[in-house]
Amino acid sequence: MIVAGFGFRAAATVSSLEDALDQTGHALEVHALSTASDKAETPAFAALAALTGLPVLAIDGDTLRAQVTKTQSPDSLAARGTGSVAEAAALAAAGPGARLIGARVVSADKMATCALALTAKGDDT
Repeated sequence: MIVAGFGFRAAATVSSLEDALDQTGHALEVHALSTASDKAETPAFAALAALTGLPVLAIDGDTLRAQVTKTQSPDSLAARGTGSVAEAAALAAAGPGARLIGARVVSADKMATCALALTAKGDDT
């Protein structure tokens, strides 16, 4: 299973999120969307979930902070205690042993990031 994790600013639009997802090059292979629990029901993210028809996995702050990310954004570290919300959300949602499919990508408007994680081998959930 491939999970798309997202980090985004409050002003991000559904277009920002779609662009970040599209930039991963694997948008059609994604099985679920994930983000920080306090952002999971924002209008833009809810619209993305509705457009894609994919389930949303909301990740709490402690779980986000426990993930080891490839990217180390100073802003993300200060605000959320993780180097990349997108990477941490993808890894947490994909479960134990998950691995990132590359580092996060940034939308053209710089309002959203997206990272993909693959569940551990043998985990077909």
